[in-house]
Amino acid sequence: MRRADARDEKADRARRLVCFALIFLVAFGVRLLAWHDARFEAARVQSAVAENYRHSARLIKEGGVGAFFSASSPLADPDTLGHPPGYPIFLAVIARLSGGRETAARFVQIAADALAPALVFLLATELLSGGVGLLAGLLVALAPQFTWNSVLPLPDTLAALLVLLAVYCVARAVRRPRLMTVVLAGASIGLSCWLRANALLLAPLLAGAVLLLFERGKRVRYAAALVAGAVLVVAPLTFRNALVFRTFIPLSLGAGQTLLEGIGDYDEEGRFGIPSTDLAIMRQEAEAAARPDYAETLFGPDAVERERARLRRGLSVIVAHPLWFACVMARRAVSMLRLERARTVSPRPPVTHALDEAGAAQTLWAQSPSELLEGGELLSPRAGLSQAPGGVLKLVGDDSKTAPQFASARVLVESGADYLFSVPVKVESGRMSLAVTRDGDDDAPYASTIIETQEGKTAGEQPVSVIRLPFASTEAGSVRLVLSNAPSDPPRPVVRVGEVKLYHLGPASLLWTRYPRLVVGGLQKLFVTALMLPLALIGLVMLLRAGRRRALVLLLVVPVYYMCVQSALHTEYRYVLAIHYFLFTLAACALYRAGLLLWEAATSVRSTKKAGIVKT
Repeated sequence: MRRADARDEKADRARRLVCFALIFLVAFGVRLLAWHDARFEAARVQSAVAENYRHSARLIKEGGVGAFFSASSPLADPDTLGHPPGYPIFLAVIARLSGGRETAARFVQIAADALAPALVFLLATELLSGGVGLLAGLLVALAPQFTWNSVLPLPDTLAALLVLLAVYCVARAVRRPRLMTVVLAGASIGLSCWLRANALLLAPLLAGAVLLLFERGKRVRYAAALVAGAVLVVAPLTFRNALVFRTFIPLSLGAGQTLLEGIGDYDEEGRFGIPSTDLAIMRQEAEAAARPDYAETLFGPDAVERERARLRRGLSVIVAHPLWFACVMARRAVSMLRLERARTVSPRPPVTHALDEAGAAQTLWAQSPSELLEGGELLSPRAGLSQAPGGVLKLVGDDSKTAPQFASARVLVESGADYLFSVPVKVESGRMSLAVTRDGDDDAPYASTIIETQEGKTAGEQPVSVIRLPFASTEAGSVRLVLSNAPSDPPRPVVRVGEVKLYHLGPASLLWTRYPRLVVGGLQKLFVTALMLPLALIGLVMLLRAGRRRALVLLLVVPVYYMCVQSALHTEYRYVLAIHYFLFTLAACALYRAGLLLWEAATSVRSTKKAGIVKT
């Protein structure tokens, strides 16, 4: 009997290992496709924040550990306190190991994020069943919300992975109590805090889950071990901050800033006079304190004092208007349940040539502003088109939200080749979409991007940017540039366009990826709130009715934490990514149950037919 049990356990472990590997490979492949699509654009997302991380990474790489703990090091600049130093350390380590190759960090981050769906599989299998785990893992592997964020040069997916690991460790420890497993859970939360400060208070709440789930005699000891694991990992950073900045800073600054911006986000009437952007806060503080240097950095001079003043200001609003702020928190918490409208994997293979090759590439087509005016087509009768002083084309959009406004003359391209449009633009107001479309297929552009004004600059101060739109042609035909409105405030965007050029970069590669792209891109279109949230709620009701207490506690502890704590602050989708590991697991419960019901119905129909044949 024992031998049979051992064989069954061995077979079960083998099945889990196969599923783990399968989910990881699917997730890694989907993320590689997403990176291939977005590798030229990802650097432009949160570019200032990403550059701060890279700058800190270079300082850490050059100065080593000693510089990190030195008050005279450039790392002691208060402006570096805006984010914890974990991600710059990660970048510095990868750069040193890879010989400074910038793409190495991206691939390591993609591989790490591909582990998350496999870890979701293990967690759901531990709490529910292998079938639910497989579905949950595949949902996270395919979800565009995760694939898009995994290719960005930001720490959010790494931080979310460590939060997930902490919950999995607790789930393991409930069934197989080991003190070190719980300590590892706390340490994972601590490491997550080194990357992003959002999970700073998660350890006490997860310790509360330990008190609920563990047997008497172990509850308090294991809960304390979890908190201790988190504190021990965070403590070196707190000690470093005290040593370098001579004040108590647990992780980083920024709570006051995000508290104010969160209030400003929802203060639609402007009653409190609180800005909702970093730049506006800096300018307001500079004006109030008669310190022009405050307007140059968010922290910088008097960083700690400014941050504490922000906290006091935000708390004063909360104390004076508690009901209003409670409603704000409730609205923000509900918004966290919505899925981000993330970019899906393109059905078209992207360019494989380096864009720097355009300088030496053949110029296939070029048009001056006057030629664009003569050969182009105004697509909206309410739009304005003229040649402005300086020899540029001036386009004034109509008051629609997304309607096409102007299209260039058509240019012929061959099949299976890489091309690059170079478009100098100056956006004086509003936002527009710039796209490369193929005749007969306007709904699926070869390439597109959003162009918009820079915050804090007047129309005359807006810079001229050279927008590069690379694309791989999958078949011969004609293409053209199309400028369309994008939702903007104020309406009627104004854009100036210079000489447009089209470069032929060479033959395209990886065109075979169009087939998996069609499958993945099609599936990713299903990841919308209207579908996934009802499935998650159905899964929640199913677990409640089944009395699955352990699963409910561990699947809800992270969403409850972010909805209660993060809802007090300005929130972006990437801050609360970890929530959706658990919501997708609940959705997988509903899908798995629906699959079982369909299978039972199909089996019943087959049995009925067979019985009828036998009687006949």
